Amino acid sequence: MSQIIALTNQKGGVGKSTSAVNLAASLAALDRRILLVDLDPQGHASMGSGIDKYALEKSVLDVLLGETSASDAIVRGLPVNYDVLPGNGDLTAAEVELLDSDQRQSRLSLALQTVADDYDVVLIDCPPSLNMLTVNALTAANGVLIPLQCEFYALEGLSALLDTVEQIKQSINPDLAVSGILRTMYDKRTSLTREVDKQLRDFFGDALLKTTIPRNVKVAEAPSHGLPVTQYARFSRGSQAYRVLAKEMIRRLSL
Repeated sequence: MSQIIALTNQKGGVGKSTSAVNLAASLAALDRRILLVDLDPQGHASMGSGIDKYALEKSVLDVLLGETSASDAIVRGLPVNYDVLPGNGDLTAAEVELLDSDQRQSRLSLALQTVADDYDVVLIDCPPSLNMLTVNALTAANGVLIPLQCEFYALEGLSALLDTVEQIKQSINPDLAVSGILRTMYDKRTSLTREVDKQLRDFFGDALLKTTIPRNVKVAEAPSHGLPVTQYARFSRGSQAYRVLAKEMIRRLSL
């Protein structure tokens, strides 16, 4: 049975899509069958996987609206060695479209049920907001991975997100659990990082992943080449960190 993990944080700019792409690539390099679902209207996970988001004939929006199957919309045979259910700016229409739809919170879950057995792990890159798309992701997932930058407002946003996860767990998806909190753009030389780091460890304990993702220029450059950093600059610090993250997730979730 596959693990479905939603990467989410309503605060943008925390490395969410970057982490989705590079975790997908790192897990694939460890012989796991991976599907990456791009549920973010920005389409960064699609672009970072080498897909032209402006030229999509079918996307995850078509799947959510019941206009095509997940299997027909998935892009396979990519150089990144994982499959992608792509998304783009058309997803901005999903919020309005889904509000009047039957089973509006479960559309993604129902669609993924038809393909999940083909994969060991399904990663969902959520939008940077707590909207109907994020609710669909959390309804479909059994795990939540939260990328988090060690900065002043991080904990405030995290509390709101954890409240939402708990609400979804209580009302819709009892299998949902936090798989881990991932510190991104990590620079232990700064006093602010060390202070937030301590607060996270004190408050979240084992939920805080041991792996940290450092600030690294190669990680920032890789998406413009349509590649994960693990392929663009495989010996960079960022690439090595995502490989370590993949191994930690495998151990943590018995993947």
